[in-house]
Amino acid sequence: MSSETAGPAFTPRHDHDRCVSRALETAAEVCRRQGARLTPQRRRVLELVWASHRPVGAYTLLEELRAEGINAAPPTVYRALDFLLEHGLIHRLESLNAFVGCTHPGKPHAGQFLVCRGCQEVAELDERRITRAVEASAADLGFSAEHHTVEISGLCDHCREHAGE
Repeated sequence: MSSETAGPAFTPRHDHDRCVSRALETAAEVCRRQGARLTPQRRRVLELVWASHRPVGAYTLLEELRAEGINAAPPTVYRALDFLLEHGLIHRLESLNAFVGCTHPGKPHAGQFLVCRGCQEVAELDERRITRAVEASAADLGFSAEHHTVEISGLCDHCREHAGE
């Protein structure tokens, strides 16, 4: 695995509280540098996205906000998600129509995601060789790739062991 790998989801001794705390601190710094406002509601949506390393849908976020007594409507959640996407703080997984926190915020990159079909955890990779291969193959066909996301489904070690594979 590359040194660019930042997929703590499958790491057994992962300190998730520290992970979330670091993600929120980094988000505040990225927004400050970009002159963007990380409002309390946007911050809370980001925190909920980071609550686990599992993809979360917009309506699940809406339900969680409402359960906390926040009177949110779908457009409010979608605007917060759009802001977080625009500033590189989260990623949208197209195959799941859900969102995960970005492990490389503020750094332009094409994400590759390992999605466990057992536990639904996701690990983000930033493997430049994959990015270069996609861009080179696209260029060979006369296509200029502007954005791409690679989603790879499979089983993490834990789920594979419990499935007896």
